[in-house]
Amino acid sequence: MAAAKPTGTQGKRSRRTRKAGPSVDDKSSEMPLSLERIVAASVELLDAQGVGGLTMRRLADHLEAGAMSLYWHVDNKEEVFGLALDAVLEYRAPQHVGETESWRDDVVHMLEDWRASMLRHPWSALLLPRLALGPNMLNRLELLSRALSRAGVADADLNAATWSVWNHVMGATITRGNFDRSDDDRNAAQIRLAEFGERYPTIERSRLLLEDDWDGVFRKGLDLLLDGLSSRKG
Repeated sequence: MAAAKPTGTQGKRSRRTRKAGPSVDDKSSEMPLSLERIVAASVELLDAQGVGGLTMRRLADHLEAGAMSLYWHVDNKEEVFGLALDAVLEYRAPQHVGETESWRDDVVHMLEDWRASMLRHPWSALLLPRLALGPNMLNRLELLSRALSRAGVADADLNAATWSVWNHVMGATITRGNFDRSDDDRNAAQIRLAEFGERYPTIERSRLLLEDDWDGVFRKGLDLLLDGLSSRKG
């Protein structure tokens, strides 16, 4: 009779701290299965196939392991998603972050790094709203809230300020990932806009539909947001 799978917190801890070794249904014993390998393979699959493309069976095949051997390290696919998401959102902050008076530089560096990480891994923007409590994401939120507090944002406004900045990063990332038009498409849209006459004069004048400086727009929008937040001192 096969040994029962460990359950509960104690079981999970024992699975993850014991010495890794090939299980009975591993297809390959060249490299022992480990949580680190599972997370790395999950990120590779998500990058290649998106959220819908990751299943436990595909993950096991990618690792050349038996599907059941994964469950000695993770409980289910949702846990795999959470671990992969937190891995790509790790923030390697410069040593000076939080130690100088330049709160704004700290915020800008952190948010540009956050956006760049999600653009490298577009699936992360889909998972983050439901899996935001990994240690790396919590560390980002702690550093962000601390920097905004140093900027003089009152405690009563701190949550609203933090979520507003979150929304800016998320919105800019999702828009950039999905609103990817060619030069011909943008020019055609601008011409079409002009055909409507005076119905949309402001966006025609600003040439909104021709905008393609996504990095510049993100930074300028962030500057506008931070200008407003820094004026609300406690």
